[in-house]
Amino acid sequence: MSSFRIVLNFQAGLGVLANTILLVFYTFIILCHRPKPTDLISCQLSFIHIVLLLTGVDVWLWDMCDALNTDNDFKCKTSFYISRVMRSLSICTTCLLSVFQAVTISPSTSFLARFKYKLKKYMIYVFLFIWSFNLSFTSYRIIYSSASTNVSETKQMQVTKFCSLFFMNYIIKALILTVIMSRDVFLVGLMLATSAYMVIILFRHQRQHKHLHSLSHLRASPEKRATQTILLLVVCFVVMYWVDFIISFTAVHLWMYDPVMLSVQKFVMNVYPTITPLIQISSDNRIINILKHMQSLCLHIFKKR
Repeated sequence: MSSFRIVLNFQAGLGVLANTILLVFYTFIILCHRPKPTDLISCQLSFIHIVLLLTGVDVWLWDMCDALNTDNDFKCKTSFYISRVMRSLSICTTCLLSVFQAVTISPSTSFLARFKYKLKKYMIYVFLFIWSFNLSFTSYRIIYSSASTNVSETKQMQVTKFCSLFFMNYIIKALILTVIMSRDVFLVGLMLATSAYMVIILFRHQRQHKHLHSLSHLRASPEKRATQTILLLVVCFVVMYWVDFIISFTAVHLWMYDPVMLSVQKFVMNVYPTITPLIQISSDNRIINILKHMQSLCLHIFKKR
């Protein structure tokens, strides 16, 4: 398990570093330049993934809490709550990114074209709604989680090395699962629908321009590159989401704590927030140009020395 912990720490470290680079870049663009609407969403997604990766590694979080001399129960409730909120925000923000890109590239004659300016206008309100809903709804995690004790006596399910969940009333559990499943099915379905729509638009665009063979037309437009990037992110998210869902469902069904299963689940959970910034960095020409400029500047300074 120690070798797998090293893998988890490396994965989380890489993800935090890549997301931090992306967060700094988008913050600079938003404050100093004219940002694209998707830049605001990507900036928020980077921040969410940084927090998600930090709370996903128990060792890091509990070491920080130990330095503050906080109570074990407070550590457990805080880490579990923040982690679940960030997971919910990740799926909501990814869905928003997919929907916004589908609306952006939609033809002016399409039904979605009328929402282009409305989405830009109400973007802040959408952000506020997403954060308010997830922060308030996920608060049940604070009530039903606590520091691990004697599981056999207190009828708790140990979900991490440090935290356990109390048994819920059947009606409350059914209501919570219904809301979560309804939300996730709706958001994943919306992502798949908008992805299919974007694929159709790209396919039509390619057919309309296939007779043009000049190098200038063969190059992908910024909109096309952005669309392809978001499509790749959606595919990665959906695959990792269902793998994580199967593992979580198995653990809840067995009502048992398995360190191996928990480690595998953490690895799967961290794949998407780790891959996302790497894909975005490699596909955004603005970031690539800045990195190239920094590289040439460093080489110039090194040659002078």
